[in-house]
Amino acid sequence: MPFYITTPIYYVNAQPHLGHAYTTIAADVLARHRRQRGDDVFFLTGTDEHGEPVADAARAQGIEPQELADRNAERFRALMPQLDVSNDFFIRTTDAPHMAKVQEVLQRVYDNGHVFKGVYEGWYCPRCADFKVENEILDGNRCPIHEIVLTRESEENYFFRLSSFQEALERLYADRPDFVMPQRHFNEARAFIGQGLQDVSLSRAKLTWGVPVPWDPSHVFYVWFDALLNYYTALSYAEPGTDLTDRFWPATFHIIGKDILKFHTVFWPAILLAAGIEVPEHVFVHGFLLGADGRKMSKSLGNVLDPFEVIEQFGTDALRFYLMRDVAFGSDGAVGMDAVQTRYERELANEYGNLASRTLAMIQRYRDGELPTGPTDAVLAQEFIDLGGEVAALMDRAEPTQALELIWHRVRRLNRYVEERAPWQLAKDPAACAVLDEVLRSLLEGIRVVSLLLHPYLPATTDTLLAAIGVGERRFEFAQWRVQTGGAVTGIEPLFPKR
Repeated sequence: MPFYITTPIYYVNAQPHLGHAYTTIAADVLARHRRQRGDDVFFLTGTDEHGEPVADAARAQGIEPQELADRNAERFRALMPQLDVSNDFFIRTTDAPHMAKVQEVLQRVYDNGHVFKGVYEGWYCPRCADFKVENEILDGNRCPIHEIVLTRESEENYFFRLSSFQEALERLYADRPDFVMPQRHFNEARAFIGQGLQDVSLSRAKLTWGVPVPWDPSHVFYVWFDALLNYYTALSYAEPGTDLTDRFWPATFHIIGKDILKFHTVFWPAILLAAGIEVPEHVFVHGFLLGADGRKMSKSLGNVLDPFEVIEQFGTDALRFYLMRDVAFGSDGAVGMDAVQTRYERELANEYGNLASRTLAMIQRYRDGELPTGPTDAVLAQEFIDLGGEVAALMDRAEPTQALELIWHRVRRLNRYVEERAPWQLAKDPAACAVLDEVLRSLLEGIRVVSLLLHPYLPATTDTLLAAIGVGERRFEFAQWRVQTGGAVTGIEPLFPKR
């Protein structure tokens, strides 16, 4: 099956931070899982490079917007291998093929009669690049996201007739109760639509840093419509000489943060409908990562968790694990370096790493590194029977945190099994030779199963461990309990050494 997953494209007016890592890692975990299942996967990320915030940031540094975009886009591109992310393409909205496709699609919207010219006056947040309606404005005439004072803007623009899609969007939400996930964000988007939709600016006349409007080059497209279309335009040129649109569109999942919900759940489906393009299957909205003090992360508050510091101290897999483990994906949650260290020591090092190290060490010590073929513990096997299916069902709902919790239950169960069966005691009794074989085979089989299921989260670590136990296969269908076929097992260095 085709599986197309996207992150939002990241704004280049600043450098990468934890929020970018969080969204990208989540999308990567889902993409890797679906590749394990044999699906035809396309995973897209990239950078959003037009609009007023980029132009303003470049002006403040005394450089041209393209120079700033080039510099910061490369920082985001370099972030992907640092996070061990397996994206298939990295789009930049200054790519010439993207810009041409934006003009083509929005020309279609214009030709279909959904655009008109008028004067817009309203309260504007330059950091959001968004005009705010009255019920979005905080006390003191401030932006609800950035909490800065809004400016009053008035200019002649081209408008998109969003209001004419009121009924179509209401019908979409009635027919597709899983279009936006989780449910609370579905309700939020539907409530926004229920308040009555107003026409929105499609172009900006005061800016030059953007995609020119083909029917009036004195305007550029409002940055949000340029950016949103990246999910569609990328497929037309990501693979040179091949258009992947028919193969992968509509997208299976757009993964976004809740601060951009309105654009992705209201504006985006409306513009697609206006162009005669099918809407995506799901938009999954995750929450904010908060500082350990419970407040939204801010450098001025000193509560920022630096992903690069985590990688330097604990490794990439530890960052991936922590971000998918500590905050339920879809909810807000506090994160901090102390919590990273706790998860690393208690779970990665003591539970998973120690389980692997002592199991392999016992096979080396008691069986000279050769595990004999034979049955495993039937009672323990029953506890793994439905694990793969349960994990897949959660991943299909974009719930990687909940899936990880299921897997981790079995990691802990295997640790309890070691204590219950005490192989070191069995090894002292020649009459318990067959029992010891069964216990060691059962432990190794459990490690094999959980490691295959953990592979999307901990790709480098699980590759090391699976290689040590002679497993070359990574396909999901093999992540189910089976009779141990034996084979050579090698020792490994600690997977998560003490820090």
